[in-house]
Amino acid sequence: MNERVLTLYGRAGCHLCEDMAAAFGELFGKAGVALRSVDVDSDAALAARFGASVPLLFDGEREICRYHLDPAAVRAWLTEVC
Repeated sequence: MNERVLTLYGRAGCHLCEDMAAAFGELFGKAGVALRSVDVDSDAALAARFGASVPLLFDGEREICRYHLDPAAVRAWLTEVC
């Protein structure tokens, strides 16, 4: 299986963002899925698009979950893309 990359949109100092990244690593770290973190405050367009609605986990333009990791949604995504 080729490594897939999901994007975690968040911001520095956000405990929910840190929690989602940690939970993702624990549950899916060995599943061939990498996590790319993007600070929404580093880009005005992203800050306007997402506002305070972080963290968000995306595959391209497809939202998988927000605020908290949803393992069932990630597993459904894995089943779909693999």
